[in-house]
Amino acid sequence: MRKLDLLGATAIALLFTTPALAQDVGNAAPQGAPEAGAAPSATTDAADEGLGDIVVTAQRKGERLQDVPISVSAFSGDALKAQQINNATQLQLSLPNITFTKTNFTASSFTIRGIGDLCVGFACDTATGIHVNDMPLLSTRLFETEYFDLERVEVLRGPQGTLFGRNATSGVVNFITARPNLASFGASGSVEYGNFNSIRGEGMINAPITDTIGVRVAGYYLNRDGFTKNLNPAAKSRIDDRDLYALRGTLRWEPTENTTLDLIGYYFHEKDNRSRIQKQLCHRDPTGILGCQPDRLGYDVANGNATLATVLSSTEFFRINSPAIAAFGLGSVYGPDLTFGGLTVPTDLRTVNIDFTPTYYASEYHIMGRLEQQLGDQFKLTLTGGYADNKVDSRTDYNLASDNPLTNNPGLLTLAAASQAPGSPFAKVAQALIPNGPNGGVCVSNIDTSLTGAFGGNPIKCAPGSTDYDRSQSHARQYSIEGHVDSSFDGPFNFLLGGIYVDSKTKQGNYGVASFGLDYAAGILGAAQTLGQRAAGNAAFPDVFLAPPFFFNNTDLFTIKSYGLFGETYFEASDRLKFTAGLRYSHDKKFVRARSPILSFAVPYGVTDGTQSPFIAAYDADPGRTGNQLFAEREVSFGRLTGRAVIDFKVTPDNLIYASYSRGYKSGGINPPIPTEFNVSETFAPEAVNAFEIGTKNTFANGTIRLNASAFYYQYKNLQLSRIVARTSVNDNTDADIWGVEVEGILRPDPRWLINLTASYLNTSIKSKLLVDSRDVSGGRSDAVIIKDITNASNCVVTGPNAALANAYVNAFNSGLGLKPAVAVPGTKTTGAYSVCTALASTAANPPAALRTAFGIPTGPLPFTVSDGIPVDIGGNKLPNAPAFKASAGVQYTADLPGGLTLVPRADLTFTGDQYSRSFNRQIDRIPSFTQANAQIQLNGRDDRWFVRAFVSNIFDSNSITGQYVTDQSSGLFTNIFTLEPRRYGIAAGFKF
Repeated sequence: MRKLDLLGATAIALLFTTPALAQDVGNAAPQGAPEAGAAPSATTDAADEGLGDIVVTAQRKGERLQDVPISVSAFSGDALKAQQINNATQLQLSLPNITFTKTNFTASSFTIRGIGDLCVGFACDTATGIHVNDMPLLSTRLFETEYFDLERVEVLRGPQGTLFGRNATSGVVNFITARPNLASFGASGSVEYGNFNSIRGEGMINAPITDTIGVRVAGYYLNRDGFTKNLNPAAKSRIDDRDLYALRGTLRWEPTENTTLDLIGYYFHEKDNRSRIQKQLCHRDPTGILGCQPDRLGYDVANGNATLATVLSSTEFFRINSPAIAAFGLGSVYGPDLTFGGLTVPTDLRTVNIDFTPTYYASEYHIMGRLEQQLGDQFKLTLTGGYADNKVDSRTDYNLASDNPLTNNPGLLTLAAASQAPGSPFAKVAQALIPNGPNGGVCVSNIDTSLTGAFGGNPIKCAPGSTDYDRSQSHARQYSIEGHVDSSFDGPFNFLLGGIYVDSKTKQGNYGVASFGLDYAAGILGAAQTLGQRAAGNAAFPDVFLAPPFFFNNTDLFTIKSYGLFGETYFEASDRLKFTAGLRYSHDKKFVRARSPILSFAVPYGVTDGTQSPFIAAYDADPGRTGNQLFAEREVSFGRLTGRAVIDFKVTPDNLIYASYSRGYKSGGINPPIPTEFNVSETFAPEAVNAFEIGTKNTFANGTIRLNASAFYYQYKNLQLSRIVARTSVNDNTDADIWGVEVEGILRPDPRWLINLTASYLNTSIKSKLLVDSRDVSGGRSDAVIIKDITNASNCVVTGPNAALANAYVNAFNSGLGLKPAVAVPGTKTTGAYSVCTALASTAANPPAALRTAFGIPTGPLPFTVSDGIPVDIGGNKLPNAPAFKASAGVQYTADLPGGLTLVPRADLTFTGDQYSRSFNRQIDRIPSFTQANAQIQLNGRDDRWFVRAFVSNIFDSNSITGQYVTDQSSGLFTNIFTLEPRRYGIAAGFKF
């Protein structure tokens, strides 16, 4: 059956999730029929017997959810609390075909119908549009905060360009905050205590100032111990804790019945030991060619001999650079793993043994205004604008391991001895890195924009072994203005016409990795350069080190200037039949100034800002341009026309069917600067989707059953997928087909019972695309020799007429450099060796006479090819983070007690099927399915004036994995995983009036 036929056959499918109860846009949810998931009030009357109407603003105006021909789910503030939904990781569990996971670089991905943030980098747009009170946020820490004082959360599935902000190909999440009530004074508050010494407080005050002016102030506070236990006694015993708070103030002014102005300010602050990753998994590769085998995940540490820090501080690398410094090597890549050898990894996902305590700082504030102005009887103007600013600065143990001590290391002993010679350039190296002698601990650089680290007097830590950590930081700000005019004619025609402008700027979007091996290489190679210059007669050449002494992916500036013009027309052919047509034009202009230096230029000692080094001009940040540049600068622009068409028909006042087509668009971007030998495009193209959907929304049995369903088929063009190349995330384009169904329902068999159900199926298929899998660059072949490059720790492959000749060529080349021959690489079908990729390629192109003779090639190049890998076809594979099956169910009962009290128990169960973390769909990429269960019981006072609640979430203490991230070849190819919260339980109490 063709997919479009299947789409037509499933026209009865419907869409709904736990409904939010809201009466007027911008006002708090009214009292009345209880919403799904919310504890009903103490009183029950005839109106409570049904489910009540749900008002949403999915089409930029207040409408009943059941009248909106869009797949939209809504949760009120009360429903969020009842279902224990405090953040985005919990929100995903009650939504069909939606997943959420944290990702590697202080970011996250909200995936709707298989489409999430598969693109990585500052130049990537988010697939899911994030809005607060309709204002789009291009960069936000919103998904790291807790929910409080919300009127509702709306989640729209499918492209939304003709109605919402900037284009979004997967959908929109709109957080609508509670607004002041001008009619009466009110307040509420609650406090919660749970395991992990968790303390959470929340409060709100609503105060009318005059008949036309009111204010509402709300806030929350969360402090708890870490979810992860650290076995290392030298570091903090509990990590991944929380210490955060947020405040929101809203002023509402209604000078006339036709004018409403809201001014909203929001501030969020977090400073704690949040860990960006929960665990690292690896099946150790004993050869060090890969670091971790590509066959499965295990509780091992990656082979340190595969890492850049070990390679650049090795005897072999020093000898290749200058035989005079070979003795300074910390160890051999063929010898024992000095960094991680012999270490064991706890086999519990929430237990680690690390020597670096993570640090996390984040802040964000929004200032926004929203004006709603009625223009006569037939038009309404809405203006929304604001400013947002957020910062994040996070450090985490990079390898999640306590490195071995470097006591009696031969290289350090050699450095200490060499530093004693008069005028030795090694003296300052020793002073910076081993100030207390070769056995007194080693110092590791603090990653910062001075690029000098420990050599500039700025070490982060001195310890017996290397302190490996990474740092992710950025500062983003944006302002936006949006306006739209809606008509309300008496006739069949109406329209919406609007426009938006967004200006966003990110400064110092940096990601760095520090390790003693990198510091050591920076010092020894700098001293070797000084010796070489002086030996060549340049006696005045200063003592230098190489900067930066850490990996530093530095996005100095990224800007977006975007505007859109959009509109929709509505034609009601009859009271039952309506047509909608919309168009949008989008234009995006992006600029990036970036670089990725590491040990890239000499800096004299005493210079505290590496960018002021007299030798920095020798550094080239842009290998794709002629000459040397300190930054790579790129600018791109994209513009597209998109739209949608909808037909909806009311079979009865309570039964709606609809069909829609929409064209979605997400702008392209700019890849980071990558050496040209890796064959990576400088830019990636915009992605587009043709989205077809049919659906039905139904209310039965006098409003006691609500059943909605939808079926959809997407054709994606140039879908943006990320992969790691040369220690940097780059993005490619591919095509994909997606189809699925969603069914959601809510039942109230009698006024005391409330039951909600959701289920979804999703099928994703990537079109044919050839890509190199960084886990195994041999592409599964037996005739491709995998090379671990001794100069940069990346992998390449050597191929030839057959496996025997390819191995013979690598072995012959290596013998001339004093490197060992190829060996079998476990977990692959082939062999591998330490060597030098660029030298292998140049030697094959221009071979010396001895090699010509050895291979019987009298003239011309040798028949060997060196590349970054053998591409594999990912055609037919599933998209990442797109489980085929999801389902959830919730049930609650309200029992009346004497004195007007009510007792409300509730239980929720959700299931998420297995999925893949990468588009290569190897077994190692498979994320297992998981089940989550929550329960609570709440005692409500008369008229719901107070409550006491006991709760437990994740009853089965499931270590549910939501995402995985495989690191770079120069890190050893270990896999970071991200999980949901462990079992939590506690009690809460609160009041409201």
